[in-house]
Amino acid sequence: MRSIWAVAINTIKQALRIKVVVVFTILLFVLLPVLGITTTGDETLKGRLQTFVSYALSLMSFLLCVLTIIVSIYSVTSDIDQRQIYTVITKPIRRSQFILGKLLGVITLDVILLVLFSAIIYTIAIYTPKFTKAPENELIEANNGFFTARASLTVPEVDVTKEVADKYTELDRRGELPADVPREEIITQLTQQAQLAKRAAGVGQVLLWEFENVEPLAESMFIRFKYDVSVNPPDSQVWGRWFAGDYQYFKYGTQSKTPIYDEVHKHSVRDAHEIQIPAEVVPEHGHLAIAFMNAPLNSVAIIFPPDGLEVLYKAGSFGSNFIRAILMILFRLIFLACLGILAASFLSFPVAILFCFVIFFTASFSGFVLDSFTFLSANIGAVYSYSLKWIIQLLPQFDKFNPTKFMIPARLISWSFLAKCGVFMVCIKAFLVLILTLIIFSYREIAKITV
Repeated sequence: MRSIWAVAINTIKQALRIKVVVVFTILLFVLLPVLGITTTGDETLKGRLQTFVSYALSLMSFLLCVLTIIVSIYSVTSDIDQRQIYTVITKPIRRSQFILGKLLGVITLDVILLVLFSAIIYTIAIYTPKFTKAPENELIEANNGFFTARASLTVPEVDVTKEVADKYTELDRRGELPADVPREEIITQLTQQAQLAKRAAGVGQVLLWEFENVEPLAESMFIRFKYDVSVNPPDSQVWGRWFAGDYQYFKYGTQSKTPIYDEVHKHSVRDAHEIQIPAEVVPEHGHLAIAFMNAPLNSVAIIFPPDGLEVLYKAGSFGSNFIRAILMILFRLIFLACLGILAASFLSFPVAILFCFVIFFTASFSGFVLDSFTFLSANIGAVYSYSLKWIIQLLPQFDKFNPTKFMIPARLISWSFLAKCGVFMVCIKAFLVLILTLIIFSYREIAKITV
């Protein structure tokens, strides 16, 4: 272990002599405070904080990822090119210890920089409300929608299998099935129509959603929703009457022991909105109902998208959620450090840089790339499925484990999700890359003996 740590310390000293490390560090020291001052978002305190944290985390993550790739590759290739490795491996240091020391040094440097700059981001975010002197209503909005960590109760898609089967049988009995359309396509169309009908409310109609095993809450919860309409109203806004409370009260008309929320709101269509609901509406048995009535003031049908409604409640603090977000970035840096050392173990510096950048950018958009395969034609899609698709699936999906997707809407990063990210990105992907690095470097010819 002493040999590994000696190599690690030497790697850190070597990295600090690289000009790109100094440049990136100065950039972050300058740009992060500038972002805190200049970002305005939607002119509200909450919008300003969301914009700053989004840009700051993305900038810090990107620059540290690039820095990790450069340092991890340079630390190995420079020792080989400048023949400094001869003085190392001739000592009682195994090649595996050399690689592990290089990896430990890069990760240690990453941890130092990550802690430093994340502390700057956190400090700016915490003190922004005090310096901006925001009004009371914006402070409340920021505390409820940003300085928190909220979990969500989502509405599962309604099972319409039986309805679709009955509808298909009825159409078949009446001879109304199109002759040139496959059965699977007809079933898909009927399923989409049935599911859409479950999410649509005509004027005066009511939609009811139920949530089971909801634990009593100490603070208010929020209904987050998005409307769509059959015909766009003149002012692009619709009225809605919202209810929340005991499910048995709405379903069976029994007396509720807890208050019933009943309010009328007007909101714009196709935009996300939130309504604050008192925590007292949650019944002791945990069977909560959320209902929506298309108010008679409207003249159009209102449709909820598949992800158009969820119930949000506080499940953690902003500080603990921020720490988990930083750990997600650290997992990404660990993988890239292993990748950079792998590339440096058998490639020259320019080729290794290109190799790592291609993998880094592909992993950053891997989710989008994989989803795009579904829109290809059958023949082309089959070629990609058996060639590029499985290769991309081997890469860590950085876009799937993006911390800004959680921090901006104040969504809770659960410990289970963080553990999944760590196992997937570090224990599996990075570990396999490290094993491959040790194998390749153990057989690499460092120098030739010529006579």
